[in-house]
Amino acid sequence: MPNSSQPTSSWRKYIKMPHTFVLLVILTLLAAALTYMVPSGEFERAKDPTSGKTLVVPNSYHAVEGDPVSLLEVPKAIVKGLIDSSDIVFFIFIIGGAFQVITATGTIEAVTSRVAKTFSKRGILIIPVFLGLFSVGGFTMGMSSEVMVFVPLGIAIARSLGYDALTGTAMVSLGASVGFTAGLLNPFNVGLAQVIAEVPMFSGMWLRAILLLTLLAITSWYIIRYARKVKKTPQASIVRNLEESTTEKKLDLHSLPALEAKHILTVITIVASFALLIWGVSKKDWWMEELSALFLTMGIVSGFCAKFGPSRIASEFVKGASAITYGAFIIGIARSILIVLEQGNVIDTIVFGLSDAVGHLHGSIQVLGMYFFQTVMNVFITSGTGLAATTMPIMVPLADLLGVTRQTSVLAFQMGDGFTNMILPTSSALMGSLAVSGITYQQWFRFMWPLMLMWVITGAVFVLIGHAIAY
Repeated sequence: MPNSSQPTSSWRKYIKMPHTFVLLVILTLLAAALTYMVPSGEFERAKDPTSGKTLVVPNSYHAVEGDPVSLLEVPKAIVKGLIDSSDIVFFIFIIGGAFQVITATGTIEAVTSRVAKTFSKRGILIIPVFLGLFSVGGFTMGMSSEVMVFVPLGIAIARSLGYDALTGTAMVSLGASVGFTAGLLNPFNVGLAQVIAEVPMFSGMWLRAILLLTLLAITSWYIIRYARKVKKTPQASIVRNLEESTTEKKLDLHSLPALEAKHILTVITIVASFALLIWGVSKKDWWMEELSALFLTMGIVSGFCAKFGPSRIASEFVKGASAITYGAFIIGIARSILIVLEQGNVIDTIVFGLSDAVGHLHGSIQVLGMYFFQTVMNVFITSGTGLAATTMPIMVPLADLLGVTRQTSVLAFQMGDGFTNMILPTSSALMGSLAVSGITYQQWFRFMWPLMLMWVITGAVFVLIGHAIAY
């Protein structure tokens, strides 16, 4: 296999994006500068007697006295952002710890291996099966960068069936990406966005399920079409050079880990936990405290199912929580942008300006504008949690003013956040998978851009549908 660092290092010569923390601090500083340049103003807000949500009162914008935020106040705003987001930050820590315990049980590898064994002799069916399998990881635990560890398995299976490394990489990484974008039970993007939008967590799942099935169908067709072409004419492979230079042996499916009792018990625990989550959120109004307790319990019980001792469970939990510190801190730092804009009384002015500009457009164009705004913002903030924390506080009141439902604004966010992760060279999930596979970014881009165009168009259709049915 070629040097795994080559794809990433070659791109660093041309693309030097700042660290996400640096970018968010820069945005916070820009927000502080805006408090000196943008006129201060605010909307009146009132609680809706039916839903209990705090809503913007239409046509209530008015000027107020300015309160610019000085440079010396920015560090305080960052700390305040972390404090104000503490419930979400610790929720993310607990999720990271719980899923690390589950990962340590070997359940994910065992289930994947069993699926590979079952479908290895059925040729092309392995592609939609793997896409569906990894989509589950995407729409539950928000699997993204973690998927790179399964890329070698996907490549080995693909080659054993006469396909190439690109097929194997795609059926693993794109499965997780599709699931992450659909986000049925993903607490990192949809869950967080719905918390900010003040709609029930994981509500509106039916349309997201249709979105998931649609994306899986489109992606399966696209990869199958490519794989069949490669099998019939190996010279048609985009990664022909990689296939000709490989010295790897074909995968021996009999050497893969077996599905043991501990794995079955862990799967039962996960399924039961998510069933309880849906019941609690929909029937008992569970929120951060209850959900955090549920995920904590799920991780501990999964550890005991694998016969881990208390100390092993604790060690794995700390390992998972530590690994997710980066994403958790993004939430708090991103919150500082909103705090600065709120303190300077300019956020409502920005929303009013956006709504005034978009409001002159046709209703369908308005909601598409929200969708493409999120897509562009994902270029700069590739973290789903960070993008939600940064953009949703602005998009929610904008949606209220434009007559777009908050659920539709969440839908626009999740697709804007998800699709482009599989084509941006700043995406750690993409570049990690390419580094493991040995595929260059140029080769991946050549393969991916037609599918990306299909995804984006599909997203636009779903946003329009959501708006049309007042989703």
